[in-house]
Amino acid sequence: MKTRITELRKQHKLSQEELGMSVGVTRQTITSLERGKYTASLVLAYKIAKHFGLAIEDVFDFSEAEEL
Repeated sequence: MKTRITELRKQHKLSQEELGMSVGVTRQTITSLERGKYTASLVLAYKIAKHFGLAIEDVFDFSEAEEL
């Protein structure tokens, strides 16, 4: 899944470690999210979006998500 986490994090001058601490995950989790190797849970996606003052859809690209 594509995200805007890297872009938003850099705009806000945050390290991966700082963002991770803010939303309760490790730096490695943020790295995995940014590289598309991990899909955030709904709770984590909400926390990240809320941190940046955005809606989940403004941070995460669901266009490639499989429909149920």
